[in-house]
Amino acid sequence: MKKVIYLDNAATTKVNPQVVDAMLPFYTEHYGNPSSVYEFSTPCKEAMAHTREIIAKTLGADDNEIYFTNGGTESDNWALTATAEAYASKGRHIITTQIEHHAIIHTGQYLESRDFEVTYLPVDETGLVDVRELERAIRPDTILISVMFANNEIGTIEPIKEIGEIAAKHGILFHTDAVQAFCHEPINVNECHIDMLSASAHKFNGPKGVGFLYIRKGLKLRSFIHGGAQERKRRAGTENVPGIVGMGKAVEIAQANMEENKKKETALRDYLIGRVLSEVPFTRLNGHASRRLSNNANFAFQFIEGESLLIMLDMEGICGSSGSACTSGSLDPSHVLLAIGLPHEVAHGSLRLTLSDETTKEDIDYTVESIKRIVERLRSMSPLYEDFVKAREKKEFR
Repeated sequence: MKKVIYLDNAATTKVNPQVVDAMLPFYTEHYGNPSSVYEFSTPCKEAMAHTREIIAKTLGADDNEIYFTNGGTESDNWALTATAEAYASKGRHIITTQIEHHAIIHTGQYLESRDFEVTYLPVDETGLVDVRELERAIRPDTILISVMFANNEIGTIEPIKEIGEIAAKHGILFHTDAVQAFCHEPINVNECHIDMLSASAHKFNGPKGVGFLYIRKGLKLRSFIHGGAQERKRRAGTENVPGIVGMGKAVEIAQANMEENKKKETALRDYLIGRVLSEVPFTRLNGHASRRLSNNANFAFQFIEGESLLIMLDMEGICGSSGSACTSGSLDPSHVLLAIGLPHEVAHGSLRLTLSDETTKEDIDYTVESIKRIVERLRSMSPLYEDFVKAREKKEFR
């Protein structure tokens, strides 16, 4: 089997073996339905309560403000649609950004079809929201602001605390999609004035199919999924107990190692960015140079197609991405890259590499050498690159 260098950790992560060990008893030994009244289900109830405590402590929240879901997409949908439904009598205007995950963008479009108005704020060339522009977009009928904590494609970390302060000042609810940031960046919901927060376990070495939505106490959000009294009558359906247990263990491990992992990943990320930008001509870094997730590097290579680059990297055993995993297979360029001002032809040549705590300097060196070789080969077959070189040579000759 060929060597595999996995650099797509923004898409999903490897489940930590300790997480698997914590989950296994809840498949074969403690398999009771937590909604049942008999004693056999007690370990399930207690395990869920323990995970709620772990997550709440991490966020500076209360246990009863954590609601389990099947992941970030459900949590995002719940936050937007339930807020719109509950506060429609107060107003029908929502503010978000042009670079949100499609779980927010598409939910916003759905709400627009239900006679809500959504403002999609632009961002600058680094992907940052202008907080002054955000405040100017607020109207008397604005009921919700939703801005992601960190972008899933370009890694830019938004000014969440400032946005939260603006929302609180105007009496508007504030939601953040923290799927990429939770357990990678320190977050305190009270310091940042966050009213709702979405997260997903498989982004921090937990299992797929489980996540949570933090809902501040006092918000009158209703159920998103109907059919039962689970999650304090707010989220119907038998709870995924093994997944919830695994998520709790993953949070414990990630929080204990966050600072060490950030330091290591930042050093490798900067090494990767430095080598690529200095050794591959006609390349740019997408996203903010320093205000970015510690494991994220996103490049745009002129005169090539990102899909071809990904396929050839895969042949070298390197797993990367051209953007969000949720849009793989799409022929359209990333909406995030277009929003930061990249022309279509450049946006098509993008590559996202996201590291983990297992990534090594040798992995980075091998990847950079592969990129250099593949980009050179693809450009040698590009008529656009050939025309560019000829035009430049002609200009230099004159």
